[in-house]
Amino acid sequence: MHTPISRRTALQASGVALALPLLDAMNPAFGFERGEQPKRMVLICNSLGLLPQSLFPKTTGTNYASTDYLELLEEHRTDFTLFSGLSHPDQNGKEPHDTEMTFLTAAINPGLSGFKNTISVDQAAAMHLGHATRFPSITLGSNTQESQSYNSNGVMLPADCRPSRLFAKLFLAGTPQEQRRQKQRLAEGRSILDAVGDQTKSLNRRVSGGDRKQLDEYYASIRTAERELAASDAWLDRPKPKVNAKVPKDVTEPSELIRKIRELMNLIPLMLQTDSTRVVSLMIQDHGAVPNISGVQGEHHPLSHHGQDPLKIAQLKIIESGILSTFSNLLSQLGQRSEHWERLLDHTAVLFGSNLGNANAHDPANLPIILAGGGYKHGRYVAHDQDRNTPLCNLFVTLLRHIGVETERFGTSTGMIDLS
Repeated sequence: MHTPISRRTALQASGVALALPLLDAMNPAFGFERGEQPKRMVLICNSLGLLPQSLFPKTTGTNYASTDYLELLEEHRTDFTLFSGLSHPDQNGKEPHDTEMTFLTAAINPGLSGFKNTISVDQAAAMHLGHATRFPSITLGSNTQESQSYNSNGVMLPADCRPSRLFAKLFLAGTPQEQRRQKQRLAEGRSILDAVGDQTKSLNRRVSGGDRKQLDEYYASIRTAERELAASDAWLDRPKPKVNAKVPKDVTEPSELIRKIRELMNLIPLMLQTDSTRVVSLMIQDHGAVPNISGVQGEHHPLSHHGQDPLKIAQLKIIESGILSTFSNLLSQLGQRSEHWERLLDHTAVLFGSNLGNANAHDPANLPIILAGGGYKHGRYVAHDQDRNTPLCNLFVTLLRHIGVETERFGTSTGMIDLS
């Protein structure tokens, strides 16, 4: 017989009641030796979709005729592959936009009763690559700290959404006083986790069944936090890389959608070039304002539900063209930067897509997926079955195996996608 435990029972240490740890990880890294070429992964989601009629060509293969959107990427034609007919199955959720939570995880029925998210593909990659860099992964958001990155416990990792703070985290050492405070915080964090871990073991003897399972998951998160603190400590006295770049100014106006995306994307080549991380995710979010773009009078989200209104479609096309132009600029930067006489793009798989195939109808099927770089064979449009979609996770498995993750499955995968 087990003694009942009050719902108010909390794990406490040093006067601190600790919730499930959600820490920003910085695992130990040693960089790469000259001659070695580390593999990297960048995942970008435009959460309000792309107009299918402006993106997908009428013919497949290498001789497709460029569409309005693909014209914006034409200079990179041989560096990317466009896919259609990919999606995650069973994405009927509680709310129309709940598929934002599962774009990188493929967990089914997002937001419904009993839903529990799973690890995202970027974090699966970070578990394999993250030991080698100061930051196992960097998670970005264009407007808020909401992200599409979830750890192995299905907990969302908060996004960096202020370019100036991100730059400081990546490249600025801080004053001696700030470094001492950071060491003190790490020491305090270890003390709290030690005490909480002991209390968790004590509680584990007083519960049973489902409660013990939840407590085991909680304890696993504590062990993860302990590893993250140890990693942070290992990196604390190592100098951060110096870059020939100014601290970016934060874009605070919600209307400056394109400028904010550009500022964040401009930092991606720097963090990869300096080997600060090898895994990056970026969620392009609804900014809740009329974008400051000539010809646009409506907010991005309402325009995505255009109802086939030609005037709304025309404005939406302007916004999406701006987003794709910033993506094109990112590919240009990755293609030009020298890494031991090679391009970053050749060793970085860059996926650009959306959780919605048709935002007007909140339809999560037939997702727009562009894969660039990574050393794959590109320059083509590959159309999978439009009625019976191929799992997007098949592509995720291919990407994970390419960076060295020995796995046959991820999420809802049924196989792999051949990129040779």
